Amino acid sequence: MVDDAEKKLLADAGHRIRETRAAQGLSLEQLARLTGISAPALSLIETGKRDPRLTTLKRIADALRVAPATLIADGPGTVEPSASSSAGGYDLGEYQ
Repeated sequence: MVDDAEKKLLADAGHRIRETRAAQGLSLEQLARLTGISAPALSLIETGKRDPRLTTLKRIADALRVAPATLIADGPGTVEPSASSSAGGYDLGEYQ
């Protein structure tokens, strides 16, 4: 089951893919030809309704000539630690 945070991640990544594609003047069909991924599948990814595999994201990023991280990063490709991660590590107690 996909939670709200995962839904937002998928929607945001899809939005970035669509924005990048549009900025480069590519249609969905043209990106489909460049990636070998069907236009309907790309549409589902762009609307956040399909969770693409890492290899699929790489193919899309390569076709758009951007780094894969650009498509999923919250900011300009940087990762900022959250407040909880700087508090001293991970709590893995429930996994032992």
